[in-house]
Amino acid sequence: QVQLVESGGGLVQAGGSLRLSCAASGSIFSINGMGWFRQAPGLQREWVASIAGAGSTNYADSVKGRFTISRDNAKNMVYLQMGSLKPEDTAVYYCYAAQTTRMVWGQGTQVTVSS
Repeated sequence: QVQLVESGGGLVQAGGSLRLSCAASGSIFSINGMGWFRQAPGLQREWVASIAGAGSTNYADSVKGRFTISRDNAKNMVYLQMGSLKPEDTAVYYCYAAQTTRMVWGQGTQVTVSS
């Protein structure tokens, strides 16, 4: 079993920055990759960024150049550094871990960007 706990969300003004953290515990060895999704009110959950075990990263076009995903394998942590935030970035952000046959999700952390 893998457990994920996010932290770092909050209220920030447009143009500001936030760093989200995701702490993984449990069967870490079974994780193939990790990343972030987000879900705004009334919208479907959308993928934001991912990082593979070897460290390669991918980003949604909407956040490319503004967000950076990273991981600290020694601490079993994944981070999402968010900059130049826009009101449309407002959402609940979910950390995920991809295993061979399933996805594991955290509980989510709210990010609100005011204009």
